[in-house]
Amino acid sequence: MSDATSTSPSLQQNTRLDDWIRIDSADTITVRTGKVELGQGITTAIASIAAEELDVSPARIRIEAADSARPPNEWVTVGSMSIEHSGSAVRQAAADARRRLVLKAAEQLNADPARLMVEDGVVRAPGQTAAVSYWALQGGRPFEVDVSPEAAPKSFREHRVVGRRAQRIDLRSKLFGIAPFVQDLRFAEMLHARVVRPPTRAARLVECDPRPAEAMPGVMKVVRDGSFLAVIAEREHQAVQAAERLRTHSRFERRQPLGDCNGLHQRLAEDLQGSYPLIDGVPSEQPVPAVEAPDDAEHTVSATYTRPYLMHGSIGPSAAVARADADGAITIWSSTQGPAVLAPSIALIVGVPAEQVRVIHVEGPGCYGHNGSDDAALDAVLCARAAPGRHVRLIWSRQDEHAHEPYGPAMRVDMQASVDGQGRVIAWSHDVYSSTHMGRSLPSRKRSALLAAQEKAQPLPAPSPRPFLRPQAGIHRNADPYYDFPAPRVVKHLSNEAPLRTSSLRSLGAYGNVFAAESMLDELAAAAGIDPVALRLRHLRDPRARAVLEACVERAGPPQGRGEDSRRPRGRGLAFSRYENYKCYAALLVEVEVDLASHAVRLLRAVIAADAGQIIDPDGLENQLEGGFIQAASWTLKEQVGFDAEGITTLDWEQYPILRFDEVPPVDVVLLDRPDQPSLGAGEATTGPTPAAIANGVFDAAGIRLRDTPFTPARVRAALFGE
Repeated sequence: MSDATSTSPSLQQNTRLDDWIRIDSADTITVRTGKVELGQGITTAIASIAAEELDVSPARIRIEAADSARPPNEWVTVGSMSIEHSGSAVRQAAADARRRLVLKAAEQLNADPARLMVEDGVVRAPGQTAAVSYWALQGGRPFEVDVSPEAAPKSFREHRVVGRRAQRIDLRSKLFGIAPFVQDLRFAEMLHARVVRPPTRAARLVECDPRPAEAMPGVMKVVRDGSFLAVIAEREHQAVQAAERLRTHSRFERRQPLGDCNGLHQRLAEDLQGSYPLIDGVPSEQPVPAVEAPDDAEHTVSATYTRPYLMHGSIGPSAAVARADADGAITIWSSTQGPAVLAPSIALIVGVPAEQVRVIHVEGPGCYGHNGSDDAALDAVLCARAAPGRHVRLIWSRQDEHAHEPYGPAMRVDMQASVDGQGRVIAWSHDVYSSTHMGRSLPSRKRSALLAAQEKAQPLPAPSPRPFLRPQAGIHRNADPYYDFPAPRVVKHLSNEAPLRTSSLRSLGAYGNVFAAESMLDELAAAAGIDPVALRLRHLRDPRARAVLEACVERAGPPQGRGEDSRRPRGRGLAFSRYENYKCYAALLVEVEVDLASHAVRLLRAVIAADAGQIIDPDGLENQLEGGFIQAASWTLKEQVGFDAEGITTLDWEQYPILRFDEVPPVDVVLLDRPDQPSLGAGEATTGPTPAAIANGVFDAAGIRLRDTPFTPARVRAALFGE
């Protein structure tokens, strides 16, 4: 956000002041947002923005959770856009609400509005005892006007709340278990359900004997609709036990075997739906140019980098509560990232008018992407319609979550780059291959991405993958270099339908693309004998990018040597990116240790420098940057989805390990505040640089180049011994 106010896309679509701000009957102010809290701290940041513009204590602000039945409709919480879109809308709406309230106060106080001051919602003139509060002026009554562009938000020089560390408004309730996640919701006479899912997307239920499950204590009903199979019981443990018995008395026919992981990345490059060169960052339907090394190239390096399928890995399995009433109304409590999108999608699937389906957002364990929460919502609805008038809570098992959530797709990136005799990059080629990163369910009568919709007796087929020919979409996100390279060649390749179900995972294609590009820069630097930091600075024109890189290196300090134990050499690696080439700038330096006996990579320290424009809440921003690094470090060192012809093989935390608390290194964060500049999305800024920084650190420590994530001990050993 800057002094120069621009209209937020969210405000353009939700123009009424009452869509955003309500002066409550006494003492508090309700602020609405269509964005949802995923653990990223958006509610705290928006509360700070509103408190700043309204001149009230943040403690008076109440944030109302996203609800499909009321505005504002902000579609889906994705792409690190909550502060940019919702935050700027709330800022303008709050500034307008303050302006209108001060004008009302001026009439009551018979004073010049320009002389009035507001302190914690109380309006008075300097030197006068007479005053009037927001609640006396407007409490409990709507504004009934559009947000006016005439209201000028404060200059950053006037800020007393924004830019200072805020107390998370949701932290106390989470620490003490006061505010439940969706998995913890309780309603009177609530029923419990479990789904018995086909082993793979292509499998179909061919036989089922429900009688043994129905005879169990507490079981109310077995629900079957085609291949959708679930059990409803009075208590959760009864539903769990009955679902297992129901599974043993059901037979699924497997169709279209998944194959296996071997040769996965080769198949990505061979089985293509289409290839699209990027022209000024936009994929285009044009011939793909050849990869060439210039005649004056002093050094040319080629390499391939890969990532496997990745899980969101939510600690709490997906869940939802649904209630279907006799009049046809359906209410759903879900941790979905898009209540306003999920509601009409489910309405079309079950054949009711859209206005009869309401989705209320309730926080979940978080996932930063599209996990199974939307699927669980439809599962719960199908069960609730079989038990009208009762709340039904449906929770997936851990095996369901690992086997059936939409995964982050596998990626392959082929790179080739050249430098001349002066150490300048003169050729840059980047080919990225992947299946779709866009798998969310959108309202449609013909297709649905929701699992149960595909399993019903009258199924809706899954949407067919299609290329997104717009800047910074899924596969090619951050493929276009931010560096000043002459005529970079960048091509997006959309693979045909993947063997596994895929959708968006935090940062989408940026993780794989930045991993490849920032690793290639270090490989070029090593080949040409150039300092990798100097090579980057040589090709960065943007002064803010240079400042972030320099701040990271300065905070890291000089290298500390290789370590005292020669069996555990140490090194450091650096990587930089600007997320989507227009959001948060982030540079990351990681110090690593390579154990030459166990072949494990250990993270010793991380330094992050970031420029997210105007900082709303420094603590929240640091948490996002640290969290992005930690999650991406887990992907880089440990995570990969395993599968064979029979299905997913990584069905628990032993088979799909994640980074543990004792493996997280100290993280030092440097924030470059730009209070006169717009706030920039930062939630995904550090995921891309993380694998490259770790890989570059391993090379610095042990002289081996790791190009395939995860960097398991087996891969480290293979690199060390040329296996």
